[in-house]
Amino acid sequence: MTDHHHAPDTAPFYSGLEPGQRVRHPGQPDWGEGQIQSVVGARITVNFEHAGKVLINARVVGLEPIDA
Repeated sequence: MTDHHHAPDTAPFYSGLEPGQRVRHPGQPDWGEGQIQSVVGARITVNFEHAGKVLINARVVGLEPIDA
């Protein structure tokens, strides 16, 4: 039997963000600056100054890069 159902997050996704990059979460300014720890498809792990490590779905949240 063949499964013809595809989850919406299985399509290739490229956020343009890379580990080590500094970012802000536009909806959570109180989290402070964050540094990207890992990027796996649309799943981005960010270590924020005031919120710790947070897993972000880049399909839902557009992280804002901080110019160094």
